Amino acid sequence: MDLNYSADELAFRDEVRAFLNENLSPTLSEKVRLGKRLSKTDHEEWHATLNKRGWLAINWPVEHGGTGWNAVYRHIFEEELCLAHAPRTVPFGLSMLAPVLMKFGSKAQQDYFLPRILDGTDWWCQGYSEPQAGSDLASLKTRAVRDGDHYVVNGQKTWTTLGQHADWIFCLVRTDAEVKAQEGISFLLIDMKMPGVTVRPITLIDGGQEVNEVFFEDVRVPVANLVGEENKGWTYAKYLLTHERTNIAGVGFSTAGLAHLKEICTKQMSGGKPLLENPYFAGRIAQIEIDLMAMATTNLRMIAKAAAGQAPGAESSMLKIKGTEIRQAINDLTRRAVGRYAMPFVSEALDSGANAQGVGPDYACAASPGYFNNRKLSIFGGSNEIQRNIISKAILGL
Repeated sequence: MDLNYSADELAFRDEVRAFLNENLSPTLSEKVRLGKRLSKTDHEEWHATLNKRGWLAINWPVEHGGTGWNAVYRHIFEEELCLAHAPRTVPFGLSMLAPVLMKFGSKAQQDYFLPRILDGTDWWCQGYSEPQAGSDLASLKTRAVRDGDHYVVNGQKTWTTLGQHADWIFCLVRTDAEVKAQEGISFLLIDMKMPGVTVRPITLIDGGQEVNEVFFEDVRVPVANLVGEENKGWTYAKYLLTHERTNIAGVGFSTAGLAHLKEICTKQMSGGKPLLENPYFAGRIAQIEIDLMAMATTNLRMIAKAAAGQAPGAESSMLKIKGTEIRQAINDLTRRAVGRYAMPFVSEALDSGANAQGVGPDYACAASPGYFNNRKLSIFGGSNEIQRNIISKAILGL
């Protein structure tokens, strides 16, 4: 198995770097590098920039307006975006819903929604989790009752990321309560502007409001917005989750985060010397770097398998666990590196256009919020505990 890039792949990497150098504004890149919160406009402008170049829908086939890239090209592109501190593309329409529509949606749904995802007309969010249905998603309670040409939806979703910006939400709803839990679920597309839809922000421990509660009270949804067959939504939900876990290792994010940490450690002093020269601290950084190099190699092996047409196995669970642990370790050391400046963090200083000033150097402002916020990494996309169960069954046969 050759883990080195070919000449064509190296040429493509150079092309991506040239594109980013020309089209990614230093202001936006600096906001990402320093962990500032991005506005809706920031996301929309970067979405439009990638779409103009034809590099937005990297996991879509060409016939639907995608790049048609193989796994290696996608990996190179995503890694270079991380290293350049480009905004992450909002995944809910592009990477989650779109593959479901291509696989299970009607021709009318594909023709209407896919172009609107590409050109940014519609911002999508995900309606899966509920207050009593997180890891046990099949126990969801949101109901959709058929009434002529509509479903009447009542219930609540939670942890809805960026739902405050969304135009539409794709939802798992219960359409049959008399059968096994997984067999009575359907997949609905709901216009967030419909009467009866209420969005309430949830303030997180880092002071941000990136997630929301979404309430449905007698919301009338056209039957035409049902994806696939009624009561088959669990099948579509599982298919979507395979795309949610794309790039789950986060090698690019960790590589960029580690470089940022090292930069901080050249500026922060300990005993009259840069923190990077402190043997204990340098040792901890070295351990993270070793783990990251090992994970990157494993990730490349998976990419090589995908490029050869082989489906990933339990390795994806291993990468999810190790990838999130490495990112959290980087967040932890970053918080420790800034020392006392991590204590009085000013949440408002992370907002675009805010007048609030952080305490200490500019790189210190996001240290604690980033640490707190990224505790979520080992939970979403299938918690690390669930991933360990998958490994124990698939590899160890337990």
